[in-house]
Amino acid sequence: MSEGNREVVRSFLDAANAGNMDTCFGLLADDLVWTDIGSTRFAGRYEGKGSVLQDLIGPLFAQLKSGIHTTIERIVAEGEYVVVQSRGEAETVAGVPYNNSYCQVFTVRDGLIREVVEYCDTALVNQVLS
Repeated sequence: MSEGNREVVRSFLDAANAGNMDTCFGLLADDLVWTDIGSTRFAGRYEGKGSVLQDLIGPLFAQLKSGIHTTIERIVAEGEYVVVQSRGEAETVAGVPYNNSYCQVFTVRDGLIREVVEYCDTALVNQVLS
């Protein structure tokens, strides 16, 4: 099961990088819970795919020219959990680089991402995206 879950997460990140948002969002469960750890304007717990897209992804990506390109550095899967260490590269609409490091813990069941807990450099988020 771990390998299948690893591939779900890899497919999610690959689809996002390719701009294939239909595939990307299709891998998210309707009852998804996404938690951004820290004390940024984006930090918090978002419940439901609609909330994640409207309240987190929408406002975040509105500040970026073309989303965030993710480079996976490490991916570890055990059972329903998939942990990804990655680097994200982006540019704000104002032309400021936003290159952050991430650690995301995904919970995958029945071929869908059910939960994400995300850690990143929150000082950088506050500096560039506030």
